[in-house]
Amino acid sequence: MRHKDYPGKSNPLGATLNADGVNFAIYSKRAEYLELLLFESEDSPAPFTTYKLTPERNKTSNYWHIFLEGLKADQVYAWRAHGDYDPSNGLRFDSNKVLLDPYGRGISGWNRYSRQSAIIEGDNCATSLRSVVIDCDSYDWQQVKSPSIPYSSTVIYELHVGGFTRNTNSGVSSEKQGTYAGLIEKIPYLKDLGVTTIELMPVQSFDKDDAPERLTNYWGYSPVGFFAPHMEYSSQKTAAGAVNEFRDLVKACHINGMEVILDVVFNHTTENDETGPTLSFRGLDNLTYYTLDENDYSYKNFSGCGNSLRAEHPIVGRLILDALRFWVADMHVDGFRFDLASVLSRDIFGKPTDRPPLLWAIESDPVLASAKLIAEAWDPAGLYQVGWFVTRGNRFAEWNGPFRDDVRKFVRGDNDSVISLANRITGSSDIYSHSERDPNRSVQFVTCHDGFTLNDLVSYNQKHNEANQENNRDGANDNYSWNCGCEGVTDDKEIEKLRVRQIKNMLSILLLSQGTPMLSMGDEVRRTLGGNNNSYCQNNETSWFDWSLVSKNSSLFNFTKSLIKLRRRLSFYDLEYVLEESNNSQAAHAGIAPAPIERATVRWHGITPEQPDFSADSHSLAFEMKDPHSGEHVYCAFNSYWQPLTFILPKPTCGELWHKIIDTSDCRGDDIVDWQALPAVPGENIKVDSRSTILLINTSALSASQKTARVSRAMPYKRGITWTEMK
Repeated sequence: MRHKDYPGKSNPLGATLNADGVNFAIYSKRAEYLELLLFESEDSPAPFTTYKLTPERNKTSNYWHIFLEGLKADQVYAWRAHGDYDPSNGLRFDSNKVLLDPYGRGISGWNRYSRQSAIIEGDNCATSLRSVVIDCDSYDWQQVKSPSIPYSSTVIYELHVGGFTRNTNSGVSSEKQGTYAGLIEKIPYLKDLGVTTIELMPVQSFDKDDAPERLTNYWGYSPVGFFAPHMEYSSQKTAAGAVNEFRDLVKACHINGMEVILDVVFNHTTENDETGPTLSFRGLDNLTYYTLDENDYSYKNFSGCGNSLRAEHPIVGRLILDALRFWVADMHVDGFRFDLASVLSRDIFGKPTDRPPLLWAIESDPVLASAKLIAEAWDPAGLYQVGWFVTRGNRFAEWNGPFRDDVRKFVRGDNDSVISLANRITGSSDIYSHSERDPNRSVQFVTCHDGFTLNDLVSYNQKHNEANQENNRDGANDNYSWNCGCEGVTDDKEIEKLRVRQIKNMLSILLLSQGTPMLSMGDEVRRTLGGNNNSYCQNNETSWFDWSLVSKNSSLFNFTKSLIKLRRRLSFYDLEYVLEESNNSQAAHAGIAPAPIERATVRWHGITPEQPDFSADSHSLAFEMKDPHSGEHVYCAFNSYWQPLTFILPKPTCGELWHKIIDTSDCRGDDIVDWQALPAVPGENIKVDSRSTILLINTSALSASQKTARVSRAMPYKRGITWTEMK
């Protein structure tokens, strides 16, 4: 059936459904003409009809458009673009290649898809991907709203949608394993753990064949479409089913008081360099979409994946902004983590700019005003912007890479690591130094998808990526890991005890530090990748969540759960300002009475009160936190030394006692004691075992902890510790 066609209109871009039919609009500045292809189904080897769009009838400025009367939702369609093929001048039109709509809400054709056919010469229609017309307006959200959790109360859990429930021991029915629907069934597990926000690794449609031979792209950092949910993660194997099943997931999370944020990849696409496939952007307008060398028009590769999207271009910037708006307005997600976000700050020549137009547009966009914005503030080409991403902006949070490295170094027992640890504990004010900065915009993590799991961090000295077929050359070489005396799996009980203790030490530092903590999937139950620190192409049991670990390592799960609960009960982590350092020795020596304490404070100690040891060969640190508003008063000591240390305790408030709530050296499983049964600490000092952590809380804090709700108390930011004064 051929539908009656009209010129249509240039806005909105993509395929827009209304009661009378569908309007198609697409950008291409340099094409001579376009063809719109309609298919009977996603598996049809050829279109049943084609519409030629001419500049005279179907082009306004650089936008091509056509309206087809009577066309319905779920129609499968694609494009061909005709123009010059002249790579030496940046032109790569190839009318033999079938192209996806950059604004397509659904992508189909995966059953017959051939990446190789999109690379080699010749027509690839029979094995091409196609876009799908999606009805985005009929879903019933049932008035469910986002919980809108402030950063100060947020605990992020990074997970892979497929890997979370794909294992047969997940308890999820076979048809839902590895899907959005399967993840819905695991919401009770996440709630029980205590996390507030799940961060989904890429769910924007990606090419799983962008991987070494006989392997698949598991992580998903290989986008082919920015609007379409990845269909493989849907138990309903249609494009429309994927859209609605993803919405079901978001709605279910919101009903349970949890947020959903997406790991989005706008720095590159799966079309890679000149040896990659022609799937969409390259074939529509290569010069517009990609950053090219100004001399030979080769692809500039700031992403490490073959190409870099030209984010500074207004067309590309609009595409990215429109995609973000779609996921917030139509799919109700709560925020984004921007993969390799520093790529988006580069200009037309690839140089970093202080005021990148796209990033400022994202920060100021009213549709995105409620969304969490988190930047991975670096790129593989050497740009590192942690601490100053989007200069003077206040919306973007940042992944704190130094937190990861400094915690690992301290717990491993490295020299010259104590002073860095102290900075990380108090929100990294040495990094985030501008005055308006909320310390909770520092997203703290010890592990993430990229690198060792927490278990492997204490089990391997070296990466073991041989299964990736790159002769173990891929993945980071500097992991700051320590195997505790044996490489890999061991039956040695003492080594196993030490490994568990080291894991608990890192979890304790993570969840007792100011900033927004992020856990990586399965770390709470010792998930392992067998020492692979770059498992991007391991879509198998190596990467999948092994649910048998939940019962096997229930003690560690309960420890993590209790730590999260403790964090959410203590008022220090509600604060939207950095804890003030209250070691005021200069004032005391001058005979000046200290000013009344009105803000929560941190006070640094070593094994002796008031004498923190920041020397290069120090391996211990202690601190107090006091909050005059809540009455809470805690003392924490970290010992990464290989021998026990005795810490002299500061005196608690007159007439009160210290009570021990955490001791990671307790191998009986009582690492975190119930608040109702805290034993008092006898004497004026406490032994902290080798490579362990303790946390004490005083009597008044016990009563303060009985409150059932906390309200964030925003106060003006003040730069924290001045280390030169304390050495």
